[in-house]
Amino acid sequence: MTKTTLCSRNPSLLQYRRTERVGSEEREEKASVLVSLNINQSLPMASNSKSPPLEILVREPEQFSLWTGPPFSDGQPAVKLDKVNCVNAKFSEDGSRIMVTKSNSLITVYDCSTAKEIRAFEVPNVVAATLSPCGTYLQTFQKPSAPQEKNVSLWKIDTGAPVYQQSQKNMTKGNWPAIQFSSDEATACRLATNEVQFFDSGDFSKGVSIRLRVPGVAAAELSSLPGSHVAAFVPESKGIPASVQIFASGNASQSQPVARRSFFRCSTTQLKWNHGSTGLLVVVQSDVDKTNQSYYGESKLCYLTTDGKHEGLVPLRKDGPIHDAQWSYSGLEFAVVYGFMPAKATLFDKKCNPLLELGTGPYNTIRWNPKGKFLCLAGFGNLPGDMVFWDYIDKKQLGTTKAEWSVTSEWSPDGCYFMTATTAPRLQVDNGIKIFHYNGSLYFKKMFNKLYQADWKPESPSKFGDIAELIKSLNLVQLEDKKPADLGPQKSTQTSVRASSANPPAQKPAAYRPPHAKGAAAIQAQLFGETPAESLSKNASRNKKKREKQKEKRAASDASSC
Repeated sequence: MTKTTLCSRNPSLLQYRRTERVGSEEREEKASVLVSLNINQSLPMASNSKSPPLEILVREPEQFSLWTGPPFSDGQPAVKLDKVNCVNAKFSEDGSRIMVTKSNSLITVYDCSTAKEIRAFEVPNVVAATLSPCGTYLQTFQKPSAPQEKNVSLWKIDTGAPVYQQSQKNMTKGNWPAIQFSSDEATACRLATNEVQFFDSGDFSKGVSIRLRVPGVAAAELSSLPGSHVAAFVPESKGIPASVQIFASGNASQSQPVARRSFFRCSTTQLKWNHGSTGLLVVVQSDVDKTNQSYYGESKLCYLTTDGKHEGLVPLRKDGPIHDAQWSYSGLEFAVVYGFMPAKATLFDKKCNPLLELGTGPYNTIRWNPKGKFLCLAGFGNLPGDMVFWDYIDKKQLGTTKAEWSVTSEWSPDGCYFMTATTAPRLQVDNGIKIFHYNGSLYFKKMFNKLYQADWKPESPSKFGDIAELIKSLNLVQLEDKKPADLGPQKSTQTSVRASSANPPAQKPAAYRPPHAKGAAAIQAQLFGETPAESLSKNASRNKKKREKQKEKRAASDASSC
């Protein structure tokens, strides 16, 4: 006979004593396991006790703070760095450093492990700034005051000295940062007129080391890890179709692309490399839809591989725009949300074979869990905020919830939590942060008068335990005996239910709907996958019942008269 006895009620760590009788002897064993006691308690971060703590950057008007957690003690986050004056803040890609813009001329870099200032840079009229992936360099763009002024500078953070400068007339989302790095900073390049230029990342004083000639190139994207290839986009010109070409990076003798795809009716593209630099997703956007089905133009999705085995369209099963396309962190599969609303979502392998259909609904966003196994399918922006959490390995749905008016969303580095944020200036009201468990249950919520930014501190997923083992550890211990003390919270819960029923919360009044728009409710319900009955207001349903009763009375009176 084996008996398990609870020794501690720590919400994130249970210590238990297991007594096993073997013959006439009893053998006692003590152990500690990570377990979730209820849905409101925190999930453990990882099975590895040396895993780094999770941190969250929260930026309010003119200041930012660094939170530690989750899990949160007493339901509230601990503050590692509190209320530092700033107008902007951003982590490096590896999470080792954070860049803080304090004014239009002062930029400070902090060490994330110690939360101490490393160096401050005086850069007059700075418009934009960013850190290199490993936090080695700071890149700044200054508003030019004279023609040919070298207004783009690359600073070595450890020394505080500029190692490279160049001139750039304007800054757009497509050409910033001007100098691109691979994730390990082993490769660096920049886009120039009719060519892509490569640097010696160990010594920028040597200037441009390799020039890759690409006539008419308008955009370039360096693969992240490794930085072995670069993708170049050449727009349409004089009847020649637009094209995306893949070149081997840092090879002066490599003048021919290893892969190429041409497009007609192409205005802009989004280039998305996978982890491993073996595949490239190309979202092709045209400003005009010749079929007149969409006011916003036409879009399609193409897939190219660096070995040249695949160069073509991704086989999508519904007409309409490409809302989102994202690679998994393994780089072995990708997910696409596409089609007219209600949109469709499908998972593909690296050979473009469908793996899993995620259904249809009001979705336009997909987020992969960094530890694998899970993903979140959501509809943000002008959609109602529905979220569906999937275990795509076991091909099952874990849970559904809503996060209305969310502007940003991302998984935590350990894969246990999913955070959404409603931020300004996109939305000026109802700003706040919500953190969910991996299955969609709400863990934490905090509202702000004004919130501008909420980001996880980046960490390598390999620093945390395997997510599948973490979830399995929650069910290792099944307590066989329940102590009478467990009845206490139930009693208090019943008391609180009676109190809440005695004082019901005030209900918000229903929104006014003009007479000519009553039919729009049924159309909206059908669009969002609901039934029209679910969208009727209380007054409408009451009037409907009255009409039905009147019909029954008239029918009864007609029958009696006959």
